[in-house]
Amino acid sequence: MELFLNLSINGLSTGMLIFLLAAGLTLIFGLMDVLNFAHGGLFAFGAYSGVWVYATTGSFLAGIVGAILTGLILGFVTERFIVKPVYGNHVQQILITLGLMLVLSEMLKVIWGPNQLATKAPSYLAGSWQLGDVTIIKYRAFIILVGFLVFGLVYFILRNTRIGLIVRAGVMNKEMVQALGINIKKVFMLVFMVGAAMASLGGILHAPYSGVIYAEMGMDFGILAFIVVVIGGMGSLTGSLFAAILVGLSGAFMTYYVPDLSLAVNMLLMAVVLVFRPQGLFGVKG
Repeated sequence: MELFLNLSINGLSTGMLIFLLAAGLTLIFGLMDVLNFAHGGLFAFGAYSGVWVYATTGSFLAGIVGAILTGLILGFVTERFIVKPVYGNHVQQILITLGLMLVLSEMLKVIWGPNQLATKAPSYLAGSWQLGDVTIIKYRAFIILVGFLVFGLVYFILRNTRIGLIVRAGVMNKEMVQALGINIKKVFMLVFMVGAAMASLGGILHAPYSGVIYAEMGMDFGILAFIVVVIGGMGSLTGSLFAAILVGLSGAFMTYYVPDLSLAVNMLLMAVVLVFRPQGLFGVKG
């Protein structure tokens, strides 16, 4: 039981990191129908910029704020100048955002160098709690808490606020929303910026979790985010949360019990879900 709980906590914390990245992709990809393959690059840029602010100021909170601001700025620039001209064209979206992904990775090397950067959790989040034979690492518990708080906040906004109503209505029929005098383009720009900020938040939280960050991490985690969105269902925030937890837990248990399958388990999960439920676990049939 102690081993089960330890593995579950590790898997849940990993799942929450993936969720922060996938939640932003869900907003951009699921709600706006934009195939943003540069989303992982925003995750990596958030990690690097947040770690730089953290190292410069000595404040992890300042690093988180810096990462979020970086995500908002990059989200605005990306939507306004890169994605906006190719709305409605998935092939061009794939090509241009993949190109942006490569550019962002190279920019990280130019600004911060090609070597990995090491970082660690702040002192107040270092260490662990011991409950019997169960070890709860403080920083992992912090990540789990942040993940659930972000989910609750975004879910509340989408379901219980005017802007959430506009976003959901715009997804279903943006022409009707525009006819009511609402600038849906500005709303979608805001959604894109928020999605990018969530990716950057996931990046800075990942840095102390793994101990090191590297320029190519955006591609690795970007693929995981797409897997989660597909498993959970396009446009479903709840589906992304459930799928991210599922991916995190399966990875933790497979790494311990069947290491040879730990890298393939995510693809296997996605394949099984697509066979039996092509729209995803929480998706709606078209």
